[in-house]
Amino acid sequence: MMDSQLLSGALEMLLLQVVSTQPSYGYRITQEVVSRSKSYLELKEGSLYPALHRMERDGLLESYWVEAGPKRRRKYYRVTAKGLEVLERKQTEWRRFSTAVNDVLGMAPNAMA
Repeated sequence: MMDSQLLSGALEMLLLQVVSTQPSYGYRITQEVVSRSKSYLELKEGSLYPALHRMERDGLLESYWVEAGPKRRRKYYRVTAKGLEVLERKQTEWRRFSTAVNDVLGMAPNAMA
């Protein structure tokens, strides 16, 4: 089972990565994270939507509405130029962090499961 505290520190980076490849809406974003993590990571609505809204306020994402059937709309999110810059910085920080933790634990990157 995943430690939710570990996820909270990486949530913004994960959301930016998913949305950077293709604009998407909340439920689809959660499904993409589950799929890419081979069902290890799960996003709850209580953490997903506040994060998306905060990232939109911070200028990392922008949103737009798409009709998804009669009387139904979906709010799509796409990454901004600022969001791409933040994603690149967070990815670099993550690589350094994970390398340092693995070094302390004596784990080679290919030995992790």
